[in-house]
Amino acid sequence: MKTPIKIGESKFPSKKAALEFYKEILNSYEIGETLNTSDFDNLFCLLKIHSRKKEKIGCGIDHFCIGLAKFNTKSFELVRTDETSEFISYTKRINKPKNKFANFRAACRQAIQADLINVKQNYFRDHYKNGKVKCQETGKFLTYEELSVDHRQPNTFSVIVDRFIEIKKLDLEKIEYLQINGGPNELVKQKLKTEFRNYHKEKAILRIVKRELNLSKAHQARIEKTKMDLTIE
Repeated sequence: MKTPIKIGESKFPSKKAALEFYKEILNSYEIGETLNTSDFDNLFCLLKIHSRKKEKIGCGIDHFCIGLAKFNTKSFELVRTDETSEFISYTKRINKPKNKFANFRAACRQAIQADLINVKQNYFRDHYKNGKVKCQETGKFLTYEELSVDHRQPNTFSVIVDRFIEIKKLDLEKIEYLQINGGPNELVKQKLKTEFRNYHKEKAILRIVKRELNLSKAHQARIEKTKMDLTIE
């Protein structure tokens, strides 16, 4: 479902529509050109939803123009009355940044990615028939690419991460991440990564199901463990 977004007095049916609107403004100017009054207002409304808008505005904005940012990409540039300047990313302002829990959860998922792949590969190896295996919910035979590893309720992946944070008394402000070759963020501390992998191995009850299948049904929270359930070896 598309989520409407409001920026200033402008209403957009979705984030995609808002992104297209500001992209069109950006591409309508050449490098070094100053935004007209109307486009200034649109960009200023976008700046006002910045979490550090006072710091960004500083002594006051003289104008917005089009600058050349990293990798020779066009970007909006804020120029203050004291002639200091900095680039403004419209995509970061519109695409709400992930919160600290979401960042940690993503790094935790990366930590157990190899384990999930092994579960899926082992299940496929042991149960395939004519290149397909049964989805454990629908019973339909599907290809490897059509299947994914799903965490059964009540121990969904988010619940496991949340309990791990509570048990370890983690301060998410202090968690360090690294990015390898532009890939997803990973936990810097190997000890923390290993501890989460072990905790996840203990708590996760897994199923191999169709990718699009929605397993968030209320009644599933009380399902007892069955012979079909998969665990990490």
